Amino acid sequence: MPKQQLPEEKNWYVIHTYSGYEDAVARNLKQRIESLGMEDKIFNVLVPKEKKIKIKNGKRRTIEEKIYPGYVLVEMIVTDDSWYIVRNTPNVTGFVGAGTTPVPVSLEEIDVLKKRMGVDTPQYAVDVNVGDAVKIIDGPFKDFSGKVAEIDQERGKIKVLVDMFGRDTPVELDSLQIKKI
Repeated sequence: MPKQQLPEEKNWYVIHTYSGYEDAVARNLKQRIESLGMEDKIFNVLVPKEKKIKIKNGKRRTIEEKIYPGYVLVEMIVTDDSWYIVRNTPNVTGFVGAGTTPVPVSLEEIDVLKKRMGVDTPQYAVDVNVGDAVKIIDGPFKDFSGKVAEIDQERGKIKVLVDMFGRDTPVELDSLQIKKI
């Protein structure tokens, strides 16, 4: 238990947990804070997550992925009591810091992390430009070639002009269905 005199100010600290138990630790810690009346010392518990787009079986799904697996952020004033409560929460292996002294995370880092977490809709990675020649690699127009006419970044859709029967025909495709030539 730390007996050093730490500054009596509110800071963010990182606690290490068993991987996969981050949400359970956050839930348990919030429960302990409430039941032990530590709201004046421990203010916030955060599991940093961001939304990502994953493709599985040809289907596009948005999932929440932990930014730092095995870690939970806690906003608190470190006293012997608050340190003890956090440290002895089930599945917490310790604070990140030197020895038993937790090291606060800078507010700039917390702001960057909150911005990263705050992105509501993940962006689609569309690495083509209007006018680029592309080959269709999936779907009913597989193996056709064409030119990119429009790009819809929000939806991840691309309109490609494909030469059919001697004329350009617009075809709307998913960004995963094409490859730059």
